[in-house]
Amino acid sequence: MPLVRPFETSFGRTHERRILLVEVEDADGAIGWGEVTCGERPFYNEEWVGAAWLVLRDFAAPMVLGREIASAKGMGEVTAAVRGHRMALGGLEAACWDLEARKQRSPLWKHIGGGRREIACGVSIGIQDSVDELLELIAVEVAAGYRRVKIKIKPGWDVDVVRAVRERFPDIRLMADANSAYTLGDAGRLAELDEFKLMMLEQPLGHDELIDHAEMQRAMRTPICLDECIRTAHHAEQAIRLGACRVINIKLGRVGGFAEALRVHDACRDAGVPVWCGGMLESGIGRAHNIALSTLENFVLPGDVSASKRYWTRDVIDPPVEVTRRGTITVREDPGFGYRLDLDRIEALSERQEDLT
Repeated sequence: MPLVRPFETSFGRTHERRILLVEVEDADGAIGWGEVTCGERPFYNEEWVGAAWLVLRDFAAPMVLGREIASAKGMGEVTAAVRGHRMALGGLEAACWDLEARKQRSPLWKHIGGGRREIACGVSIGIQDSVDELLELIAVEVAAGYRRVKIKIKPGWDVDVVRAVRERFPDIRLMADANSAYTLGDAGRLAELDEFKLMMLEQPLGHDELIDHAEMQRAMRTPICLDECIRTAHHAEQAIRLGACRVINIKLGRVGGFAEALRVHDACRDAGVPVWCGGMLESGIGRAHNIALSTLENFVLPGDVSASKRYWTRDVIDPPVEVTRRGTITVREDPGFGYRLDLDRIEALSERQEDLT
């Protein structure tokens, strides 16, 4: 799926997404759909689309095919022998949750225990070719009603850029995301961001650096939000205990699906740490799953769940995800993830397909 606009982070620029979809069917003919949210290259984490295909085909699928599984919540136990590869397994697990919700004629958000009928939306804006271009893009999104703006930063595109944004938009809810681009040696530079009253600084240090993040958090007033570091509820509990963050971003694929996302959510809620839903440039299927996740009670901050049209000229769901003028998404009541599939669009975009029985 070609992006409407290239999206650049500290680890590269993306022009189009290769997206791996998972469809599951049970003995009654019920269908559920999930999305594997890893990137085209193993840069965000170690997963990538080609590897995820093999993990699903050669390991995860044989573990579940023909098995009687009591509930989607138990999928993790069935595939527990596979270490890591949470995004691959999460796409399969999400499809099973969708199937289960459809069979019970329940919206997925209700099925997982959500209660919000409307979720607040933020927007994530990648690194641009110039500060002026970034400012104009932010102006468009603010005019569209988005309740929070996240900008990507990296060494050489950080303090001065954030200063320019804050001077132009003194009152917006603003955050910065480094995607692990810095080290603890950059603590002095990052602490300069304190003057801009950011909502949070997301994942400034290494993807597996809890202790360094704890030291970084002590060195600055701005709340640190952890993303790549948090793959399980236990990681979240450790980070909170160390003081490594004050906010946690929950990405459905990164933690391996809804069951673990619910455990991370509950651990943060019980510790008084707010969470929000991050995005991975998903198609409408993954975006619909993110909407369901965002209805849980501790998702109190606007997430990266924005309108389909920001990313795709035509999505793979119908209707596309739309954001109201007040910067919210109204949660749908349809069974499962809540949107119709545009099967013609999926077929037209498909590079390959494999049926496993």
